[in-house]
Amino acid sequence: MKSPLSLRLFLLLAAMVATQLPAAAAPKPNFIFFLIDDLGRNDLGCYGSKFYRTPNLDRIATQGMKFTDAYSACPVCSPTRASIMTGKYPARLHLTDWLPGRGDLPAQRLARPTIKQQLALEEVTLAERLKAAGYVTAHVGKWHLGGEGFEPQKQGFDINIAGDHTGTPMSYFAPFGGKAKDGKQRAMRGLEQANDGEYLTDRLTTEAEKIIAANKDKPFLLYFAHYAVHTPMKAKPETIAKYAQVAGKAGQQTNAIYAAMMESMDESIGRILKQLEDLKLADNTYVFFTSDNGGLATLEGPSTPATINSPLREGKGYLYEGGIRVPLLVRGPGIKAGSTTTNAISSVDYFPTILELAGLAAPTAEDKVDGVTLVPLLNSGTNAPRPLFWHYPHYSNQGGKPGGAIRDGDFKLIEFYETGRVELFDLKSGENRNLAEDPAHTARVKTMVGKLDAWRIKTGAQMMQPNPAYRPSPQAADGTITMLGKHADVFGPMLRFEPLPHKNTLGYWVNPTDWASWEFEVVKPGKFTMEITYGCGNGSGGSEVEFAVGAQKLLFKVEQTGGFQAFVKREIGELTFDKPGRYTLTVKPKSKPGPAVMDLPQVVLKAGK
Repeated sequence: MKSPLSLRLFLLLAAMVATQLPAAAAPKPNFIFFLIDDLGRNDLGCYGSKFYRTPNLDRIATQGMKFTDAYSACPVCSPTRASIMTGKYPARLHLTDWLPGRGDLPAQRLARPTIKQQLALEEVTLAERLKAAGYVTAHVGKWHLGGEGFEPQKQGFDINIAGDHTGTPMSYFAPFGGKAKDGKQRAMRGLEQANDGEYLTDRLTTEAEKIIAANKDKPFLLYFAHYAVHTPMKAKPETIAKYAQVAGKAGQQTNAIYAAMMESMDESIGRILKQLEDLKLADNTYVFFTSDNGGLATLEGPSTPATINSPLREGKGYLYEGGIRVPLLVRGPGIKAGSTTTNAISSVDYFPTILELAGLAAPTAEDKVDGVTLVPLLNSGTNAPRPLFWHYPHYSNQGGKPGGAIRDGDFKLIEFYETGRVELFDLKSGENRNLAEDPAHTARVKTMVGKLDAWRIKTGAQMMQPNPAYRPSPQAADGTITMLGKHADVFGPMLRFEPLPHKNTLGYWVNPTDWASWEFEVVKPGKFTMEITYGCGNGSGGSEVEFAVGAQKLLFKVEQTGGFQAFVKREIGELTFDKPGRYTLTVKPKSKPGPAVMDLPQVVLKAGK
């Protein structure tokens, strides 16, 4: 037995040694990043949806922070995914469209640039940075950033389930595979064995649960990129039945299949959150939830449009808010429950944010990372004001036209590359009123255009060139020339093409000085009868509108049709073309006694017999 003196000396030495030992390092936080495909910003209950059911996501909003003004770096998928992986704008990566993208069509005035067909291996990804710091890195779901040689395992992920070059699942129901372009049967990676009728969203969740369970004692990054809620619209019949009887008007959220896909996706999130609680990992795990672009609000396959983004304008494929503003929820250590931030952020910001949360070195100037850390916001602070940028030199499948955009404070400017048209919006009041021609904003427009130009130069953005195969509104074999509203050039602050399926028209013609034009081609000259399709709401009849090609002019007095989308056809006169060539039709109001001129989805020149 030690003497009292010996005991005191022993305790003193032990205390001295203890003060020299390093404190036990805090465990590294885990990260789960949920990325949903084509999810609209207003599709969650916590963002205002009254139709879709998202209780698990709504609960994240009460447990963490909701971002009101979060953006994807592109209105379509692959570029945004690249921005998340690298923290760089798609313009800098020369990856500005979905992969492989769509070839140029004759109706397009400009030709797209040649983009990279994969995320370059030279780029340092979020997975590579975390893997080097001792994290287990797992990818589950949609990759769409390159095929063989550029798959997730080549970009820093230890584990890959279902990720390849494709942007659409081979099947939403087992068996998860199908016939590839070479005619051979192919299964989605890691899903080769599946029970009959198994639903993809459920199965991917099971695989994610296995990964979490196997790595619960190690720091991990789980990048869970659901194929849902992308087309094709496929869901479990019993879930669809919950929504099938819900009726609504055009322009509202009423798609029962999409609602069922949403419910399964929300259940998936709930399963992962419950597993974190069961494994005692929730308090040390950051959960991010967002989308790669806005919701699909136009026709693109059976059972579409998928959703409606109102009050945001348009949707996927467009540089308007409905195409690029997305939901963002973040939950994790130190984040105040039920908090909200109105700071505008971009998907380029996730890369530096997660690095800081993981305790890793921030990107250097040499890394040319465009994003900024969101940690001050997550700590209930604020970030310094800065502009956000977009560059989309492509025609989208959904009808969006090529352009660039900048948000600076509450103002957003869009520049369309075909004609140089500029639109300016004060986002506090939405995107209905274009302020670009308002003298009070002349200086603002000039400044914002200058910032956008400088940013494109800084990032090495690829620009478009004239399309040598451009053929506007060509004459059909039967002699007919059809000019669709979506192909019109619009002039003035308010007139626009409205792409929603129940509209699909030139509309919002509330300004009598606004006008439209079409280029068209005549191959077989002769006499043509002009037939217009139009609609006019009650109280707006009586406008006189001039349709002119050169010196030939036809004057039409608009009659009410019972609604702006209550379209009727009218023959309004004849035009004669003596020789083949390219012509321009202009449509200009001469008077407007009511609130609006009319809606005009198309003009047809019918060849004489």
